[in-house]
Amino acid sequence: MQNPLANLLPDFIYFTKLEATQFVLLIGIILFVGAFGGWLFKKIKIPQVVGYIVIGIIIGSSGFQLLKPNVITALSPVNTIALSLIGFLIGGELKLEILKKYGKQFISILLFEAITPAIVVSIIITLVVYIFTKDFIHAISLGLVLGAICSATAPAATTDVLAEYRTRGPLTTMVYGIVAMDDAVALILYTIASTIVTPLIGGSSIGFWAQILNIFRDIFGSILIGGIFGFLLTLLAKKIENAEARILTFSLGCLFLCTGVCQIFNFDNILAAMGLGCVMVNAAPSKTKSVFSLVEKYTPPIYVLFFVLVGAKLNIWIITPFLTILAIIYILGRTVGKSIGSMIGAKLTHAPKSVQKYLPYCLLSQAGVAIGLSITAGSDFSDSIGPTILLIITATTFIVQLIGPIFVKIGVTKAGECGLNVTVDDIKKSSRVADVTWGKYKICDYDSPSIVKDTDTLFTILNSFSRNQNLNYVVKDSSNMLVGIISLDHLKEVMQIGDFAETMLAMDVMDAPTITCKPSTTLPEAYKFFEEYDTDAIPIVDTDGEPLGILEKSTVDHYLHTKIIALTRKVEDME
Repeated sequence: MQNPLANLLPDFIYFTKLEATQFVLLIGIILFVGAFGGWLFKKIKIPQVVGYIVIGIIIGSSGFQLLKPNVITALSPVNTIALSLIGFLIGGELKLEILKKYGKQFISILLFEAITPAIVVSIIITLVVYIFTKDFIHAISLGLVLGAICSATAPAATTDVLAEYRTRGPLTTMVYGIVAMDDAVALILYTIASTIVTPLIGGSSIGFWAQILNIFRDIFGSILIGGIFGFLLTLLAKKIENAEARILTFSLGCLFLCTGVCQIFNFDNILAAMGLGCVMVNAAPSKTKSVFSLVEKYTPPIYVLFFVLVGAKLNIWIITPFLTILAIIYILGRTVGKSIGSMIGAKLTHAPKSVQKYLPYCLLSQAGVAIGLSITAGSDFSDSIGPTILLIITATTFIVQLIGPIFVKIGVTKAGECGLNVTVDDIKKSSRVADVTWGKYKICDYDSPSIVKDTDTLFTILNSFSRNQNLNYVVKDSSNMLVGIISLDHLKEVMQIGDFAETMLAMDVMDAPTITCKPSTTLPEAYKFFEEYDTDAIPIVDTDGEPLGILEKSTVDHYLHTKIIALTRKVEDME
């Protein structure tokens, strides 16, 4: 079917080759409109990755065709880079203690969530195609190949949602483990299916055992290459002393070298990158911890490019009514199979309740490996079922790439794991002075004992030390305006002059405040004040300048430490 939107706009972006200025312009357009789409969808509580894909659909093959197929092809290295980064970050989650703790659960759930949908889709597709065509050989061939392909789960869209919502807990850990390994299962299942189908309908084949040997070569060869580069990068990281920019450069250089080697020798770059990250995080965890956070910090633009291009590739105008029926059945069968399989695997291994209940929500996306296998099937069975498989996988990828991230968000939200993967810096950025001083971790209020009058005697102030936690005081005058600050060091110095000191007044020993903050002041701003003014205490005032209390650095440190401990305990309680 002709795309009805194809002629709505002039062909103002047409590339026979990507010249330098055109390339820069194109990257700018994709990043800008993609980021806008992500921001817009995030505003309406939908994962931003859906916004990237929708923008790609609008400007790509299914929409206004601003991105021509030759341009999308020319930008395919972006996909390779993005998938390598995703594999690397997934590998960073596969710590040895996690593999020991969840290893059996990973394997059990992986096998059930991959094999069960393959069986369900194979049976249903076979029955439906036979009812329509009355050709059993054609029906069972299509069912077996589609069943094998449906077992793959796309890591990109899934892990992007986990990163966006800062998730942490047993469900998140399980999802990272599953998406890291189920591509290998999909490749094996496809080999088995294509070996059975080839003698039935014809097609190119090199034999079952030869294919199995090639798959194991690809899997273990990819992991081995990644492991070698991971070992080299670990040695480099140990030699580099706290130079973030240099560590980031070496890390990306090693990762892209690894990816390039895999491209040359036809290995899987995702598995290789995963192996690289896994070796690093286990060989030198303390030295390489910052590497993953640095890489993650600089990946958003790459992800925007990647997902916009994913959407741009999809063409939704090529589906016939019969293929539409098969696509719907494929999605339903795959969803049911993934759900049943993951729940059975989780239940058999006594996985946490959150994994048993909500893992099915996180396994719906399909993309890279599924599309790659459909292209392989299109080549292997070009004269029979190949074109049909290509169209079905293209159509279903369009649908599940849109709904998959939404269900991932629902799953991790229901499991209570959103917002748990945070650092002290994250808490700082989201907290204000009022959260410390008038929140759950209350240290002062509008009648705060840390506020004294300028006519109060030192004897009165000294008495308050035994009853209150604060080590500093703000001083107000008769009109309730801030006039000074007194620290414990001040009091110690004054007390050295003898008993006469107790009769002195606050105004006699106070210092003029050099800086103040408000309840709305953010904690990063407060820490900046602590550092710039070389102080451990800052008076808190309202908009009129009246003192409300005092912000002490030690108390803010305690607040942040307590929040981290609370989040850690919450995660431990889930396991």
